[in-house]
Amino acid sequence: MKRVLSTLALALAAPLTMAQTATCPDKNVQYWQAFPPGGESDLSARHQQAVMKKKCPAIETVVQYKAGAGGALMWSQMNQLPGDGVNVVGVNLPHIVFQPIQGDVQYKTQDVTPVFWFHFTPDILVVHGESPIKTFQDFVAAAKATPDKISLGGSGQLSANHAAHERLNKAFGIKTVYVPFKGTGDMATSVIGGQVNGAMTYVPFAIANKSRVRPLAVAMEQRHPLLPDVPTFKELGVNWVDGAYRGIGVPKSTPPEARKRLSDLWRAMNEDPEMKALAAKSGFELVNVGVEEMDSFMADKVKLYTEGASLIGLGKK
Repeated sequence: MKRVLSTLALALAAPLTMAQTATCPDKNVQYWQAFPPGGESDLSARHQQAVMKKKCPAIETVVQYKAGAGGALMWSQMNQLPGDGVNVVGVNLPHIVFQPIQGDVQYKTQDVTPVFWFHFTPDILVVHGESPIKTFQDFVAAAKATPDKISLGGSGQLSANHAAHERLNKAFGIKTVYVPFKGTGDMATSVIGGQVNGAMTYVPFAIANKSRVRPLAVAMEQRHPLLPDVPTFKELGVNWVDGAYRGIGVPKSTPPEARKRLSDLWRAMNEDPEMKALAAKSGFELVNVGVEEMDSFMADKVKLYTEGASLIGLGKK
């Protein structure tokens, strides 16, 4: 009887083992980043690299960089990569909607093929840690007293940071200057060094540098648990809950079964306790939008961001 039970247990365990390993690639993953090292996209890729190694020990995740034009350099070339199921590209919203609307890039939104959106990072306004500006009210007063004098860095042109900056000016009747950088990593040096007065950036930057920058307001429904003293824009009278989505895309030539396999793998990584802990520590809000939900999700976001682009004047040359 014991032998029969052992055989049965092995038979039941076999499908489980296969299910656990079925989504692992058979070759190393080439994970292309559209922004330089040091920013949120790079940090999330490194988190995934660590969790991928645990789930798929036989393969490596090789993080590579092709930064430029606020991500557009990589996104305009991603369909030239092999559609082999192991070439994966980091993609961002609203960037891949805003940039083609403006018309200064060599790709269209429909040229990008996302297969999984893995997290969301809310907008946040910060100033240098030694700035005389102590509160959001101080910031608005200073901006109104000296129009076009306060400079705010951000990641990329025609990006979530850029849109948030324009929204900030419009919502509060102020004029500040947006200074685009290749990515958050490049921006950090100028913000921390005081070359710009502050930044319209994402929550992870504020958390990672909270001893060197002063957050003033965050675009969330409720205050962030790691930044409990920072008010939301909603508390300040503006219904503003927004930020950037990060995900992975593939070349259009990638077969549907390979897209599904990657989508399932990234979902499994998001559900891993280690990933949840890393995300919480860094201020990332995990989301799970796979190939099954992709068409409706993208339709909603393209509509939302197209409407938003008109409000901030994108596409008007």
